[in-house]
Amino acid sequence: MRVWLIRHGESESNAGLPTNGPGASPLTGLGREQAGRVAAAFDGPPDLIVASSFVRARETARPTRERFPDVPYEEWPVQEFTYLGSLHGPSTTAEERRPHVEEYWTRCDPAYSNGGGESFQDLITRGREFVDRLAARPEQGLVAVFTHGIFMRALLWSLQLGVSAPDHADMESFRTFMINSATPNGTIAELRLAGGHGAGVVIGSTVHLTAPSGRPA
Repeated sequence: MRVWLIRHGESESNAGLPTNGPGASPLTGLGREQAGRVAAAFDGPPDLIVASSFVRARETARPTRERFPDVPYEEWPVQEFTYLGSLHGPSTTAEERRPHVEEYWTRCDPAYSNGGGESFQDLITRGREFVDRLAARPEQGLVAVFTHGIFMRALLWSLQLGVSAPDHADMESFRTFMINSATPNGTIAELRLAGGHGAGVVIGSTVHLTAPSGRPA
């Protein structure tokens, strides 16, 4: 099975606008353009289209669903890491939430749950459960998964290093990995699932987001 992990297009939160909680931010005009370019990147229909329940992921999946209306569509728990909990309040911007973000990552406690938010251990477990769910599927071709940046990086990091029960040092390692890596809006990273539950990263690409003139879209 080939799996395309697709980060959603630019959201209003990415553009610095206020949002009403982690799942409510819609796409911007640029994000909708990026979603269309993702849809155009498919050589043919995938076997299955999956999206998180967050608005920006569902909106990014929409052009692909419209291009391939006969392909089954499902929503899975591949949403973004929601570690701020109640601190991600209504009508707040990413800049306003930044002190809470820095405090969370400075703590680097994999078991810590902040005001009803998800712990880092929860995130890693959710990623592993996602791979298990894929491995149990009957599809043998391409599965398109519209998801989020930190979720993608946490999944790839945990698979590459074999981390399933992170400790403090592991979480610090992931933070360094997250800072030094990037998944721009619209990025496609491919996984390939082998026999059993083995998974390998093949490539991450944004070439489909480049305009014909060679300028970034």
